Amino acid sequence: MTRWLIRLFVKNSDDTSNPSVRSAYGNLACVAGIFCNLLLFAGKFTVGTLFGSVAIAADGVNNLSDAGSSVVSLVGFRLGARPADDKHPFGHARYEYLAGLAVSVMILVIGIELLKESVTKLIHPNAVEFGLLTGVVLVASILLKVWISLFNRKIGTLIGSETLIATAADARNDVVSTSAVLVASLAASITGIDRLDGLAGLAVAAFILYSGFGLVQDTLDPILGAAPDPALIRHIEEKVMSYPGVLGIHDLMLHDYGPGNRLVSFHVEMSAAADVLASHDIIDNIERDLAKDDGLTATIHYDPVVVDDPHAKELREFVRNKAAELEPSAAIHDLRIVPGNSHTNVVFDCAVPPEYLSARDHRGTKLTAALRDAVRERWPDHFCVIRLESNYGAAQLEPNRQH
Repeated sequence: MTRWLIRLFVKNSDDTSNPSVRSAYGNLACVAGIFCNLLLFAGKFTVGTLFGSVAIAADGVNNLSDAGSSVVSLVGFRLGARPADDKHPFGHARYEYLAGLAVSVMILVIGIELLKESVTKLIHPNAVEFGLLTGVVLVASILLKVWISLFNRKIGTLIGSETLIATAADARNDVVSTSAVLVASLAASITGIDRLDGLAGLAVAAFILYSGFGLVQDTLDPILGAAPDPALIRHIEEKVMSYPGVLGIHDLMLHDYGPGNRLVSFHVEMSAAADVLASHDIIDNIERDLAKDDGLTATIHYDPVVVDDPHAKELREFVRNKAAELEPSAAIHDLRIVPGNSHTNVVFDCAVPPEYLSARDHRGTKLTAALRDAVRERWPDHFCVIRLESNYGAAQLEPNRQH
């Protein structure tokens, strides 16, 4: 079914990096969600009203909210597909993140409303009738929601959409909630304990709220600038290090302007003795390949490194090994020696996790003091000038991998 729908409604479906193809996938998932959820709402609300079940009726209203969520997601995909303009030079793809957040908030609202209805039903229970029609509607709803969840997760994974992954999780929640309603309605009808309907609604509401809070956090992360995927950072580093002449990479930053629209910037270390034009050509190749292979717009800074100075090499290795010993997450780069008449300055940057730069966190200060003391003990006339900086996403890499 899923493959048939994709073949029917998504042209060039394999080209998921194409914005128009991605938008077509999103539109298909949202329209399918709107249709299915409106159908479920009509069936459940009718059955719940006819047979006096607040749990079934509330589950139907939940499906109506899911249809509304699909409308919000559809609008998010349409707005996110708009091209860049003068006011938004990086495009509008973050609209999709906002749509995902809106869907997550709607899930929380539904959970709160269901919680209120369930408490009322516990306090003032009424008889629940369970017939063949009720069972058929609920079983059909469970099966359809299983398909919706799998459908949205498949498409969400294909195009890297947090919105559709959130929708898939919501559909999964509906499978759990409707199953609980089915069991509770049947048990209440058999035992005559009408409060079972309210208890089922209460359990479903708690599950929806728990899931909703998790989804809100997941959809907020890219908006707030969460740390990038460690696997992606590692992939970028290993790819860059594979080019001839590259000695190291540092100050890597990844900027996410929405699905399919990411910018990356970093410094590459190359021998100062190499031909500048040849080094520049290698950097151009790296930028082009990152765009072509990974969909990343790269800006690369060239750092020339003196590699034929034995003392500089010894000092660099000493500082890096000492930093790794003192703080495994630290990384040293841009080390240079500035000799003078009475002393020699050793200037370098030390990248640490962002929290180390907080005024309340003294680990960064202790680390720089320990490095100064270690260098001074080894070379009494050497003074360290250290700039402490955040290593952003690179904090998740194996420390001190830079060369």
